[in-house]
Amino acid sequence: MNIRARMAEQTANLRAASDIPKDEVTASKPTNDKPKTGPGMAAALAAANIKIQELETRGAQSVLPVSEIVPNPWQPRRVFNEAKLSELAESIREVGLLQPIVVRRAESAYQIVAGERRWRAHKLVGLEEIKVLVVDCTDQDMAVLALVENIGRDDLADYEISISIRRTAKEFPNRTRLAEAVGMSRRGLYRYLAFDGLPAFMANDLDINPTLIGGNAADAISNVIKKHGENAVAAARELWPDVVSGSLDQGKYAPAIAALLGRRASSTTARERSIEKFFAGNTHAGSITKDVNSFTVKIKTGVLSDAQETRIRQVISELFNGDPS
Repeated sequence: MNIRARMAEQTANLRAASDIPKDEVTASKPTNDKPKTGPGMAAALAAANIKIQELETRGAQSVLPVSEIVPNPWQPRRVFNEAKLSELAESIREVGLLQPIVVRRAESAYQIVAGERRWRAHKLVGLEEIKVLVVDCTDQDMAVLALVENIGRDDLADYEISISIRRTAKEFPNRTRLAEAVGMSRRGLYRYLAFDGLPAFMANDLDINPTLIGGNAADAISNVIKKHGENAVAAARELWPDVVSGSLDQGKYAPAIAALLGRRASSTTARERSIEKFFAGNTHAGSITKDVNSFTVKIKTGVLSDAQETRIRQVISELFNGDPS
């Protein structure tokens, strides 16, 4: 049995989305206020798939030169699995393209709506033409479809998703609408946006290797930098090579930055503090301590007479309440 026959057999009893009554969909919804991120994304993915199916039914089938097609500008993926791409290319070489890719007309080329891996496989094989469905698609639909189609895949890095979210955000009036469109909680959305708060030296390396740190680590790093400013950036730069090399786990990076800042603050305080002890004969009578915050005089009451205490109080009163000269 060939692939198409097996797929037809497995999906023979499935209804089209348009055939499912609305009351049945409503009845299947959970009773809590809002879906959690996972179910929300699942619903957004289902809606995206339906949107692509609708576009395909309205699209005009054609054959275009591979060279006249460009990726979706909102495509989040920066790194493609070469092994899987080679497998797909070999399959296309042997049996051809079973499903046309979906494109829209742009100013000087055709932009991919769905099917970039199939297009890349054609380039890998060296095929000059590819089957397409040409559709009308808005920028907002292009942005959401690219993001939702990829966001749930294990091999897509959080950094790649963050870039796509940043681009997609321009197509929405606010972040609440964006979160709803991609089926994500606001907290989940802001976790990806935390990459915006990272220094340029991190972003440069993430452009090369997007898997260096995930969204949770980016959020923690961004918070440390917000709290401690340039000192945190300097500490982060010092420790960053350990993250890149893999010797420092990304989850321990932000705590390591905070710990380094703490050690430096303690060292600075110790260097700037002076302590002078004084004695009454051979007996330790007290000390004078000065640091960046205070000047402290400590005298043991056992070596202090009433007259001396009175004199000390008079001196202090004269220094701060009378003529300092």
